[in-house]
Amino acid sequence: MPQTALITGATGLLGRQVFKAFQHAGWITIGTGFTRANPPSILKVDLGNTEEVKRALDEAKPQVIVHCAANRFPDKCDADPEGTRALNVAASRALAEAAASRKIFLIYISTDYVFSGKPGEAPYQNDAKTGPTNFYGQTKLDGEEAILEATKGTGLGVVLRVPVLYGSAFEPKESAVNVLLEAVDKAEAHALAQGKGETSTKATKMDDWALRFPTNTEDVARVCQDIAKKYSVETPDADRAKLPTVLQFSAEEQFTKYEMCKLFAEILGLPLTEDAMVANKEGNDPNAAVQRPYDCHLSTKALKDLGIPVHAVDFKDWWRRELKAYRR
Repeated sequence: MPQTALITGATGLLGRQVFKAFQHAGWITIGTGFTRANPPSILKVDLGNTEEVKRALDEAKPQVIVHCAANRFPDKCDADPEGTRALNVAASRALAEAAASRKIFLIYISTDYVFSGKPGEAPYQNDAKTGPTNFYGQTKLDGEEAILEATKGTGLGVVLRVPVLYGSAFEPKESAVNVLLEAVDKAEAHALAQGKGETSTKATKMDDWALRFPTNTEDVARVCQDIAKKYSVETPDADRAKLPTVLQFSAEEQFTKYEMCKLFAEILGLPLTEDAMVANKEGNDPNAAVQRPYDCHLSTKALKDLGIPVHAVDFKDWWRRELKAYRR
């Protein structure tokens, strides 16, 4: 009999791919969304309404939940601290409690930003000391703790930390990587204006300090499905509590945002000169509201120990395929 999976945030950048991965693997797959919900496959559920959440679980009767829904952009989180804490922490806790009481296995998507990212500390193991540098990272860490507390001793809750994500998007701003294409376009426009003797535009300043490990949403989705299979299908209930409760997945290719922009420009055949885009190697502005970590590279050892594959698509190859229609 097919297993059923419920994906929260199924209309988002990651949730869409997780939904597809479970569907392609033969699971009965149901998503939840809110502003972009599309019943019956994507249910409209307010995750902040505990009764709505309980009704959704009782109607869908899933064996597995993948909790992708979150406020995940650091600047937006700082602008709406109350709403961010309500979704990233309170709603996550309520979902985990409702799932545990119904013996539903839950995967909580977290972030590499739970770590301080100080030079010399990475790669971080799954049991390494945490220390978020910004409010977003703190709310995701608080969400982790809420999930693990609600499912303690049951084996019904797992945290999966991932780094910055990219992939097929409805619009570039869905991803902190995809949106860099807009910066490349802006830099090109500046270069063209400069070539015509115009001086009204400014060069784009791009971070060339923080180290990032961009990871494709399709790879994360595959790993989620592998985790669900390992914990919910292959492992007897009595043994599930012996498995690790914190896992981490990351691609291994390292880039700064500036290096990603240079790569995009290369693929698109654009002359991204230093006059058009300036590499900023200064690090965090100490007066900035949101502080970014330097290097939060995640170790995937815990996944490997479980026998779960951790390969990832080649960043440059994926973008070559994605951007071929935009070659000039």
